Amino acid sequence: MAAETRAWYEITRDVLKARNVSLVTYVPDNVLKPLIAVLEADPFFTVFTCTREEEAVGIACGAWMGGLHGIVLMQTSGFATLANVLASLPVPYQLPILMMVSERGTLGEFNIGQTLVARTMRPVLDCLAMEHHTMTRLDEVEFILDRSITQAIATAQPVTFILNPLLTGGKVFKE
Repeated sequence: MAAETRAWYEITRDVLKARNVSLVTYVPDNVLKPLIAVLEADPFFTVFTCTREEEAVGIACGAWMGGLHGIVLMQTSGFATLANVLASLPVPYQLPILMMVSERGTLGEFNIGQTLVARTMRPVLDCLAMEHHTMTRLDEVEFILDRSITQAIATAQPVTFILNPLLTGGKVFKE
């Protein structure tokens, strides 16, 4: 099936499966709902909700240490809580955890708190020297995910995928 006929979340599922990333920890998020649904529907994946992003990262790190590949799903505001855990665990111990963040705070955002948090995400990732890629187009999702997961595993370094509203449609204000 060509990438153009699949949605971003179907492409993501297929790449995760091809790269043997079977553990998915997440904090609920409306933008990520379709991805979570296709992952939960596939018996290849072990998917469960966490109460906080720090917990999800800790579980994913433990899984990597035990030989199981995992990814953490969250939204931008959840990322804002992670500087300490990232600087204390995956970065210094070279754990190639994968994080996928649905980007809020841009392109029509209605919550001022989200806009402020969005401004800090990339600078924090840069300060931690963490690889990160913002995906805006459907035609780049498969390439970025596949190559970045391969690189993360080969170099034992974490990577973050930022899902821009241009790709996902984002969260919109409903009056």
